[in-house]
Amino acid sequence: MQSLDLSNFPKIELPRFVRIKQHFTRQKVEDIPGEVRTKMEPYLKDLSGKRIAVGVGSRGVANIALVTKTVVDTLKAAGAKPFIIPVMGSHGGATAEGQAEVLDSYGISEETMGVPLDASMDVETIGEFEPGFPIYIAKSALEADGIVIIPRVKPHTCFRGPIESGICKMLVIGLGKQMGADSVHSHGFPRFTELIPEVGCMIAQKINILFAVALVENAFEDTYKIEVVPKADIISLDREKALLVEARNSMGRIMFDKFDVLIIEEIGKNISGDGHDPNVTGLFITKCVSGGPQFQSSVILDVTEESHGNANGVGLVDVTTRKLFDKIDYISMYTNVFTSTEIVSAKIPLVASTEEDAIRIAVKICNGISPYQHKIVWIKNSLELTDVIISEPLLAEASDNPNIEVLSAPKELEFINGEPQKSLI
Repeated sequence: MQSLDLSNFPKIELPRFVRIKQHFTRQKVEDIPGEVRTKMEPYLKDLSGKRIAVGVGSRGVANIALVTKTVVDTLKAAGAKPFIIPVMGSHGGATAEGQAEVLDSYGISEETMGVPLDASMDVETIGEFEPGFPIYIAKSALEADGIVIIPRVKPHTCFRGPIESGICKMLVIGLGKQMGADSVHSHGFPRFTELIPEVGCMIAQKINILFAVALVENAFEDTYKIEVVPKADIISLDREKALLVEARNSMGRIMFDKFDVLIIEEIGKNISGDGHDPNVTGLFITKCVSGGPQFQSSVILDVTEESHGNANGVGLVDVTTRKLFDKIDYISMYTNVFTSTEIVSAKIPLVASTEEDAIRIAVKICNGISPYQHKIVWIKNSLELTDVIISEPLLAEASDNPNIEVLSAPKELEFINGEPQKSLI
């Protein structure tokens, strides 16, 4: 694998950079275990001796180990016999070992939770949504006396509707393992606005789901709200619709609508299903949804360790680094996009030797911008949006925004062995 040697070309000049802070609402749940126990209490009747499957997904949900442990312990205190099942569709390479490993990376295992974990990929069909459209559910869940799931409610990255990511999606795709996820994704994202709520209601009616412990996060990746939604309310959809509105209003964003270059320091499945949340970055994999900032070029520098080599999302930018390229687990990444039927996010962009080269190339491929005048926004990832670096040409706009605090004077970005020294800004 070869990369461009930028020393063979005229030097690509960079503007000076400024460190800023974006201010969002900080409201959050202060006592998470207490809130979970209180919200679960009305739904804990007649559980003595019953095996309850607790479904946990693959996203990097805030406080997920603490929430899961509290759910498990609360069920045990009610006399139930809970066990954990991964509810993540095809993630983890669509293997039992891979899915258990994903949960373990979040601190969720038999040892930490004190209950068994059944990561089997076996599924059974519970019927057809329409002719030729089977609906699959994890056999481990169907064999339990009851099911509890712990979803995060948030805007989806590939479609828009009154129900997006959350309770119904976890039932439809997560609980269906690889076969269930594949069955639904084969119909394409244009139908998801219809399929996610309608198939979700069908599943909720047919299986013994007790309730969902639904989580909403704020812009700081804190738990903003915990809501226990029982079966009847899952089917009515009203509570999930309201939670989605709250989630959309609470999430972080880039407070610049238009600029030239977006630098994303890291992507990962623990950050978003697409590696980076397109609702933040504007880098969508389908035409079913739009929004976010507008820019000419973009670069991704690295993939998180928690993503286990699944660099899904890298294909949506123009430039990446050799460091990221060498970490890719192609089977994991390809299994993910193969199941979703949207493969563009797994394509490989131009690979630069170093982070410095990647940044300079992203600047070079912008058209119509004079040297030192490129407007650049640099975020750590699409979850951590408080501390941001911008280039000097955006300073005036930042200073005029009451929700932005400028933290440093403009400084040149220094590099050591191709690594940017951000701490010096």
